[in-house]
Amino acid sequence: MALALSLGRRGLGMCWPNPSVGCVIVRDGRIIGRGWTGPGGRPHGETRALKQAGDLARGATAYVSLEPCAHHGATPPCAEALVAAGIARVVAPLEDSDPRVAGQGFALLRQNGVDVTTGVLAQQAARDHAGFFLKTEQGRPLVTLKLANSFDGRIATATGQSKWITGPQARRAVHGARARHDAVMIGAGTARADDPSLTTRDLGVRHQPVRVVVSRHLDLPLMGQLARSAQEVPLWLCHGSGAAPERSEAWAGLGARLLPCAAKGLQLDAGDVLRQLGGGGLTRVLCEGGGALAATLLAEDLVDELIGFTAGLAIGAEGLPAIGALGLSRLEGAPRFELVETRAIGPDVMHRWIRAL
Repeated sequence: MALALSLGRRGLGMCWPNPSVGCVIVRDGRIIGRGWTGPGGRPHGETRALKQAGDLARGATAYVSLEPCAHHGATPPCAEALVAAGIARVVAPLEDSDPRVAGQGFALLRQNGVDVTTGVLAQQAARDHAGFFLKTEQGRPLVTLKLANSFDGRIATATGQSKWITGPQARRAVHGARARHDAVMIGAGTARADDPSLTTRDLGVRHQPVRVVVSRHLDLPLMGQLARSAQEVPLWLCHGSGAAPERSEAWAGLGARLLPCAAKGLQLDAGDVLRQLGGGGLTRVLCEGGGALAATLLAEDLVDELIGFTAGLAIGAEGLPAIGALGLSRLEGAPRFELVETRAIGPDVMHRWIRAL
């Protein structure tokens, strides 16, 4: 099961709106087939593993990182494929929360004489599939907030200089994080100040995440890197009803996808922004700032994971803070996360925190 889960992680960022599922088929103590969900969600991991196993699948055990699907979509149900291949036993960690499956895959297997074992590495699987479950159950993607800052929590000097606080190894790790998410999201201020491309580079991967910019008024540079690459790499713009029609038309003409979102005070409603992204099929979003967007997501309890890269330099109180004002008066109201990983990344420290299940 650990191997099935690790195979499933290979497809993270490439399978939306589907989950990335790994499958390992074992017969007589030997692995005879393995697979994971293909780009765009097809083929499924079970299908690829069964094809590799061939006739040896009859009487074998399939370890699958999520309940096999039971509904007819672009392809026949995986549960039926496992039965047809003669699989004798299926081991899976937990049910699929998609109402089209939700226990029906396990039921179909049992009805056809397949022995089903569940609960194996269930908590680990729940972490891996958290984005898909959130989209299915709450209509929003999982949100990872990435921060790269100085030892004293600053992301730029008072003059706005920010390149580079962390070293090249940390920046490469950020590109790896982008590749494992369906989309990379920033606020309009970051887009204007940094003119980023938000692409995954220097990793030898061709897949690119969706670029998402949250901009109430669509007041973004029409000659910047995002605009120039909108035809080649998907660009989604979350905006308010007050955006000027000529700006909407200009961005649509450049190839951007426009997502109207509800407002909340002077900003866009972060919850509605995420619901619009979930409605578009996204399951995992990496937020790279800026400080105002990060503060809004934290304040509204919409951050599921934190990834921090801390450099060994101090900028001082006049520097730009990594997170904007949260309006906290008591520590009890501060969002808290559980530390799950710490390691050196070149001269910097990477620390990863997750919301407790």
